[in-house]
Amino acid sequence: MDTVLNFWPLILLIVIALMTVTMYNRLIALRQSRNNAFSDIDVQLRQRYDLVPQLVETVKGYAAHEKTTFENVTQARAAVGKATGSGEGRMQAEGMLGSALMSLFAVAENYPQLKADQNFQQLMAELSDIENKIAAARRFFNSATNEYNTVVQQFPSNLIAGVFNFKTEPFFEIEEHLKDAVKTAPDVKFT
Repeated sequence: MDTVLNFWPLILLIVIALMTVTMYNRLIALRQSRNNAFSDIDVQLRQRYDLVPQLVETVKGYAAHEKTTFENVTQARAAVGKATGSGEGRMQAEGMLGSALMSLFAVAENYPQLKADQNFQQLMAELSDIENKIAAARRFFNSATNEYNTVVQQFPSNLIAGVFNFKTEPFFEIEEHLKDAVKTAPDVKFT
């Protein structure tokens, strides 16, 4: 009986070690899932980023005197180009670009010839598709972030997260003024 009691500390250590390894690996898997989800967003954001110059040039042909709007779009696009990673700086730059694009669309509303332009219609359809894909990817990313953050904060995995420096991560959210703009955006028909 004494030999069995001598094994309990060893068994307890083995169980604790296995739990630690399991929780650590789960945290790694969740962080990687979040990173992969951001990669999906990044692909769509890059497509939008690449589409912006074509859109600006098309609108510029019809609305040359809207210089401030074009400068805002160009500056926002440059800020996105400089922002890296999946941090808040990148998300803020993307929000600025989205806001600048909303201004560009408002300008386009004032030019019926522009709205009738075939190239503009094609670019707008492509941009609309990209925006829908960004929204879907953002939902997936936020879901992965939520799952990761929950595990980082729950006991006992929060102990492992603290030891190995796992921190909660921000969600990819639309800025409040953009949420309002999206809710009140007019239906645009190109007929």
